[in-house]
Amino acid sequence: MREVLAQAAFQLFLERGFERTTVDDIVARAGVGRRSFFRYFPSKEDAVFPDHERCLAEMTEFLAAADDGDPVGAVSDAARIVLRMYAANPEFSVQRYRLTREVPGLRTYELSVVRRYEQTLAGHLRSRFGADGDGALRAEVIAASVVAAHNNGLRLWLRSGGEGDPEVAVDHALAMVREVWGRRDVPATPTAPAAPEVSVVPAAPLAVSGGGGGGGDGEVVVMVARKGTPMWRVVQQIESAVGEN
Repeated sequence: MREVLAQAAFQLFLERGFERTTVDDIVARAGVGRRSFFRYFPSKEDAVFPDHERCLAEMTEFLAAADDGDPVGAVSDAARIVLRMYAANPEFSVQRYRLTREVPGLRTYELSVVRRYEQTLAGHLRSRFGADGDGALRAEVIAASVVAAHNNGLRLWLRSGGEGDPEVAVDHALAMVREVWGRRDVPATPTAPAAPEVSVVPAAPLAVSGGGGGGGDGEVVVMVARKGTPMWRVVQQIESAVGEN
């Protein structure tokens, strides 16, 4: 019944336009009562996106069973569930894409659906990175990156009229996300790097090229820093050491 109602609604949206189609029109086309419509869809906007609830549930189930060792890979693979849903019915997906471009209210509704996907991905990442501080921030940034990459590839395919393999563009975009965020050497919960150790020691006179000797007492700043220490912290510690000495 859900599919019958969704099909009837979409046919009418294409024939008459979204704004000119009422719920009464939809149930008349489907041959059911108004109560049946509202049992499946809270509004006619929901009838344009009948598959997103199922897709969201599938994504949630997938992430719950995902391997903890590669959280960025897991959310990237979860995004492909949405892609496969669109690719399963190219004609409908392209028509819906064009309809949402024409109706501002549908575009707003679609953005709310996208946000729910993003929140689902971010929730999974927070469970791996931590829900506070940089862990939560990292989860939000990666989830937004995955959604943006997925949607970029998907829209390229939809704008082409559903021609070709949609996974090519999406896989390329998601590979960029994994290249940036999926490195195994990046800690799940970032911690501030240890401050570099800095010491000031006497040095021999500086030799001057071209003859003659540069003279005077000199000092060389010698420092030891953990690999990956931000440059601003290195400079800060050098300035501090030189100032104290």
